[in-house]
Amino acid sequence: MPDRSQAQIIAAVALGGILGACARYGAALLWPTAPDGFPWTTFWVNVTGCAAMGVLMVVITEVLTAHPLVRPFLGTGILGGYTTFSTYIVDAQHLLDTGHAATALTYLATTLLAALFAVQVAASLTRKLAPTLRHRREGARP
Repeated sequence: MPDRSQAQIIAAVALGGILGACARYGAALLWPTAPDGFPWTTFWVNVTGCAAMGVLMVVITEVLTAHPLVRPFLGTGILGGYTTFSTYIVDAQHLLDTGHAATALTYLATTLLAALFAVQVAASLTRKLAPTLRHRREGARP
């Protein structure tokens, strides 16, 4: 049986995962992908989720002292449930199976590159803003 801190981490990840997966599902309902079209919804979910991860990791490791459950809840839970690289592979396989090899390969490459670019740019921009964020936080103290 896990100890109390492990149980709290598991609960934080599970709750965050539920919220993230619900957000992804909502995105798929709002912007459905045509059966043989480019999977734009999954693409943008993964890119925005990676950008958010870049911001989150800089903020909680370099800007703020975060509660120990913040990373499991937001990072592993919400953003892990929101991003969907398993669906990315299923989408690519579907495109290949239906004779859209060029679209599948374009999708595989652009998603990977855009996700890596998004996390890098978001982390870099957050680092540039970090002194301003720290200054505001310190100035807000009584």
